[in-house]
Amino acid sequence: MNTNRLTRYILIALVLGLVVGYIINATASTPEAAKEIARYLGIVTQIFLRLIKMIIAPLVLSTLVVGIAHMGGGGAVGRTFVRTLAWFIAASIASLSLGILMVNLLAPGVGVGLALPEATAATGLAKAAFDPTVFFPNLIPKSIFEAMATNEILQIVVFSLFAGVGLIAIGETGAPIVRALDALMHLMLKVTGYVMQVAPFAVFAAVASSIAVEGLGIIITFGKFIGSFYLALAMLWVLLLGAGSAVIGVPAIKRLVLNIREPFLITFATASSEAAYPKMIEALDRFGVPTRITSFVLPLGYSFNLDGSMMYCAFASIFIAQAYGIDLTLSQEIFMLGLLMITSKGIAGVPRASLVVIAATLPYFGIPEAGLLLILAVDHFLDMGRSATNVIGNAVATAVIAKWDKGLPGDAVTTPASAE
Repeated sequence: MNTNRLTRYILIALVLGLVVGYIINATASTPEAAKEIARYLGIVTQIFLRLIKMIIAPLVLSTLVVGIAHMGGGGAVGRTFVRTLAWFIAASIASLSLGILMVNLLAPGVGVGLALPEATAATGLAKAAFDPTVFFPNLIPKSIFEAMATNEILQIVVFSLFAGVGLIAIGETGAPIVRALDALMHLMLKVTGYVMQVAPFAVFAAVASSIAVEGLGIIITFGKFIGSFYLALAMLWVLLLGAGSAVIGVPAIKRLVLNIREPFLITFATASSEAAYPKMIEALDRFGVPTRITSFVLPLGYSFNLDGSMMYCAFASIFIAQAYGIDLTLSQEIFMLGLLMITSKGIAGVPRASLVVIAATLPYFGIPEAGLLLILAVDHFLDMGRSATNVIGNAVATAVIAKWDKGLPGDAVTTPASAE
């Protein structure tokens, strides 16, 4: 299925999902009946997400190792890594700062007009505080096979970095391994093409099931919160695209946006950054980013550069504080920014992962964890936006690093593939 056709099908599926979901919600005899229908619709979405997960681990391993091996030397790897890390840190600070600024300016939690959950109410979410003695050792895989079996992306990235640098060091001896991994990468991309045939059905099912259970009324009830957050996301899009255009130019950034529209839509509909990963590789390749850069930057970005998710963590945490009438000082908000800079790294690109980070952050500021119950009903609609923002952030980051690495020649930048 070519790019333009798949994009059209996804847009059609989005609209149909809204309509069918509304009809189910309006005609179901009871809320339980609507939930039961949504549960069966969710089968399609779960199948699609599991198909994506089936691809992710071997794709990350093969693309990252091959990308590093083709860089030609440890110095090149080091320079690219430093540039990538510098951009990620700057983007993280900008995302968190903008989230804190916008939630304070718009104050969606002040006078929210909703019944607040008891402070002691259980959310059912993991709420262990960030523990560096656990987090940092867990970056290292005990076994690459275990890491791949459990889709531990950070651990796969760490192993791939060592393996790629090792292949550079052994030179021609490692050429057969590089060729084998290159073949694996192309195999996974071919499998991606097959899996994407399911994407429109998954998009339809995901949207229809959400609307069937919650209805469109929930969006009106939480209108100020949802609207404020999406306005903050729009500001972040302007900031990221503006920063990207300053490096690669305005015409190039426009072409980049056109090329990533398909993974953007897939992510928005499924609320999963991970779902768009294989398509992101193809989109950036069409745009003109060399495979060695995409293979290096994108896997790191999916662990360390989830701009939309980071903004949401800050925005939602202060929203809950506002709802409970808790005033945070400037120093507390700065501390929150620093804390989320650490705890948000390695957020899985799957739905609802941000809630766990928020649950771990709230106790530091005396904010009731039960406040998460306020936003659970609309979290899926918010997750759609923040996950799609992650796609924009990682696309811009990859294009910028390619430009800095002199790997983005003007004649390599192309418009999206036309319909066959």
